[in-house]
Amino acid sequence: MKKPSQENFPAVILMGVSGCGKSTFGWFLQRELGYKFTDGDDLHPPVNVGKMSRGKALDDDDRAPWLDAICQHIKEKIEAETPVVVACSALKKKYRDKLRSASDQLRFIHLVASELAIRKRLAQREGHYMPPDLLPSQFAALESTKGEADVVEVNVEEHLLNVERAVLDAVKVTHA
Repeated sequence: MKKPSQENFPAVILMGVSGCGKSTFGWFLQRELGYKFTDGDDLHPPVNVGKMSRGKALDDDDRAPWLDAICQHIKEKIEAETPVVVACSALKKKYRDKLRSASDQLRFIHLVASELAIRKRLAQREGHYMPPDLLPSQFAALESTKGEADVVEVNVEEHLLNVERAVLDAVKVTHA
């Protein structure tokens, strides 16, 4: 595993709806650049996992302790000088604003695709507690990232090599 460069943001959030590739590209950044990957789903309180497993969408109150846990995790990694990438849906601007409280050295990479493309991906995925029936609620909750300077959008419907290059470019501090 490579050691991350100081030319890269020390903390990265891979965001988007379920099935957009957050975990895939989190592991990619760990392998390619040496980030410590954390799947934000692992930081959900058990009650949230249970709720989603039963096909119930989370509300803002459900997400509050989860976002707090992610912020704490990011702070701990930055204090330990361990570059970190976290997979987190961050669907609403207020969630992203909460995550921004963890560090002023944070980059969001929004992995975007059409609902149809995501639905196809979810149909092929096995063993995840997030049922595909909740996908429409995620798209409904997703708020635009336009105007948020620390967010880079990457279209994951492009060829894989193009997506990988875009993700690698997005973590660079010099990315415009």
